[in-house]
Amino acid sequence: MPNAKLQSYLHFHVIVFIWGFTAVLGALISIDALPLVFYRMWLASGFIFLWILYKKKPLKMTAKQLLILASAGIVIALHWLTFFEAIKVSNVSITLALIATGAFFTSIMEPIFYKRKVIWYEVFFGVLVIAGLYIIFNVETDYVLGIILALISAFLSAVFSLINGKLAQKGDASVISFYELLIGVIAITIYLGFDTFIGEASAGFTSEFFQLSNQDWLLLLVLASVCTAYAFIASVAVMKYLSPYTIMLTINLEPVYGIILAFFIFGSKEEMNPEFYYGALIILSTVVLNGILKNKDGIGRFAKRRKMR
Repeated sequence: MPNAKLQSYLHFHVIVFIWGFTAVLGALISIDALPLVFYRMWLASGFIFLWILYKKKPLKMTAKQLLILASAGIVIALHWLTFFEAIKVSNVSITLALIATGAFFTSIMEPIFYKRKVIWYEVFFGVLVIAGLYIIFNVETDYVLGIILALISAFLSAVFSLINGKLAQKGDASVISFYELLIGVIAITIYLGFDTFIGEASAGFTSEFFQLSNQDWLLLLVLASVCTAYAFIASVAVMKYLSPYTIMLTINLEPVYGIILAFFIFGSKEEMNPEFYYGALIILSTVVLNGILKNKDGIGRFAKRRKMR
């Protein structure tokens, strides 16, 4: 089925391009990270719920599954909060370059989580990632907070992928996503509600929280529908026709697409010191090489797991 494979390959590139555009949208939306994630998760869970109704998928889950989904939902909420906050306090280039370390964190935790042996080249790539981070920390001293937040976000992304790797084996991916997003945003809602009653006047659900510009509403709808609900549902469909190797290499283009997009949209704000690009290139290269070697060894678990950005 060569035509289906080619169409799926091109379609997947579009999806990865959309994932890269997520960071740009985060910079364009004027509201803070917390309300941004709140609105994104509410809207995206609603869109996925409509898809589930359309496909007539069963929503039944056991208590144990819901407990695991709850932990995954909270992790993805924290991942997005740190991701968008990193963009707000630094820029898209810094955030996307550091998010690529998620594969490094996964390689550290996966042997423990899945009870497998540590692979020699993962240790070597880990050293290279640390070297890349050292270069970036040294040259981009104005963005230390953004770098730290992006690293936390990358770590949470790795935790989420490991949890989801087991969940995806036992349930429908869209139903799992619906519960994760819904539970994650319920947790944020409880936090905001608590803040409203005991926090300062500027905390929680204030009148300003619900006063969004028309542009922000439009960008949030694009973020929730196209970049979240559509990109996920479409990625699940096209991955049936692609090898884990192709998936891994294509996903690794996300920060490249995002950084290029950000440069064209934001211009000089995204220009970094040359040393930053050396450090980012080291990190991205280790991620690509890790994917190639995993595919040859027949491991490739990370490539098979669902991605959320």
